[in-house]
Amino acid sequence: MNQDKKPVVSDVGAWAMNVVSSVGIIMVNKELMSPGGYSFSFATTLTGFHFAVTALVGWISSATGYSVSKNVPLWELLWFSVVANASITSMNLSLMLNSVGFYQISKLSMIPVVCLMEWILNSKYYSSKVIASVVVVAFGVGICTVTDVEINAKGFLCACVAVFCTSLQQITIGSFQKKYNIGSFELLSKTAPIQAASLLVLGPFLDYYLNGQSIMSYRYSLGAAIFLLLSCSLAVVCNMSQYLCIGRFSATSFQVLGHMKTVCVLILGWILFDSALTFKNIMGMLLAVLGMVVYSWAVEADKKAVKLPAFRTSDALDGEDVKLLKQKIINGLADSDLEKPQIKS
Repeated sequence: MNQDKKPVVSDVGAWAMNVVSSVGIIMVNKELMSPGGYSFSFATTLTGFHFAVTALVGWISSATGYSVSKNVPLWELLWFSVVANASITSMNLSLMLNSVGFYQISKLSMIPVVCLMEWILNSKYYSSKVIASVVVVAFGVGICTVTDVEINAKGFLCACVAVFCTSLQQITIGSFQKKYNIGSFELLSKTAPIQAASLLVLGPFLDYYLNGQSIMSYRYSLGAAIFLLLSCSLAVVCNMSQYLCIGRFSATSFQVLGHMKTVCVLILGWILFDSALTFKNIMGMLLAVLGMVVYSWAVEADKKAVKLPAFRTSDALDGEDVKLLKQKIINGLADSDLEKPQIKS
């Protein structure tokens, strides 16, 4: 009984860790980066700090024997880091060049893009129930987040690159874990140093292009340092839980159920920052949560449907099969297994 319960508890724990850390880092970064907070408007460089701390934690874990390092080809790690960094960079550019409404639409489009890419790359098929629940989730989140929608050529291109690279990155995380039989934290420990080094080099230039300010001229304070350290600490947990969830479930499930974070952010924004919460927001959140529940049910139903035919064909025989089997045994015994008496001359 205990062995059956362990995976369920750990699955819930993985999702809870991802939701709590993701929502927490959004709240912390909002205070750190907003003009009303500490005005640390260097998003790409901040992400480099996140991966640097993650790489440090991974190195300490490996040095103390807590985690075991496994071999992954360097070229695989390099191209994965290029895709991951392109995802981060294009996301920041998309947010700057597009309206908030179109940016939210581009994030919602990751769900069908991930489904399409998993079908192309991994030959994964989805039932009509799963597809319907995905549509409900996307529609619900769209209702409560999408407001103004303005499109321009540069912003549209950045959004397309962001959606493609983010979807490919999340699918690759799961593929690498299966391909090299490597744990989520061990894989993160290998990719984090490469991402940290590249983002810390390129980040300041990109941030200067985005907001016209240099990180070298930023005036640090004790409060800013505390929130920066808190953001990096939460990023370690957030990155770990992301790799863990994708490796254990799928990129599609991570996208669909991950929108619970959007609902939590809206609610906490209303509680902590007096953000407006309209009737449309509430109805959209309820619809999104309903879609997530239906999605979870549909995925479990598909898993049982896959197992059921295998059981029926291998372990159970109908009445006609039993008759044929009996007849075959009797005929076989009559022809070969029963010894006939020999007549001596």
